Amino acid sequence: MLHKILTSLDESIGFPSASAHCDVPCGIYDPSAAQVAALTVVRIADLIAELGAKDSLTMADQVRVARLASQKETHCGRVKDEIVIIWGDFLKAPQFENWGGCHDLVHRILMAGSKCRQGVSRDDAMALLGLVNEFAEGFWKAKGVATFTATCPYAPAESVVYPKLD
Repeated sequence: MLHKILTSLDESIGFPSASAHCDVPCGIYDPSAAQVAALTVVRIADLIAELGAKDSLTMADQVRVARLASQKETHCGRVKDEIVIIWGDFLKAPQFENWGGCHDLVHRILMAGSKCRQGVSRDDAMALLGLVNEFAEGFWKAKGVATFTATCPYAPAESVVYPKLD
């Protein structure tokens, strides 16, 4: 009923049309959420390795491993989701033309995220972080923003690409 009324009004008045590049046209895109999620995957791999180094695990340790594994899954998914949103909603033909290998990089990030979900290797988590940092550097370049690399100020204290905002 409401649809009929609005359609009728539109036909007689002619509402101006609107379009957007995504479901919520906020225009805010930033790879930092993917970077933090990738850092979290590295940190969780470290925490699981610490527990794995114990001779035996208490029930509390076992519960902690289960919780860490669950969080690792969540953060691997978050990396993938954030990258896909930027790739699918923000990046357009001009950026793709100036960013050779973008599609391949996104595919490698998605595959690395899946690999991290399947295991607990710190090396795999670091590879994911490296790819996400490479994406962040390309993203900021596409926006005309210079970047720098610095060690994040919290564990796991790994290198992260940041926009240089003067």
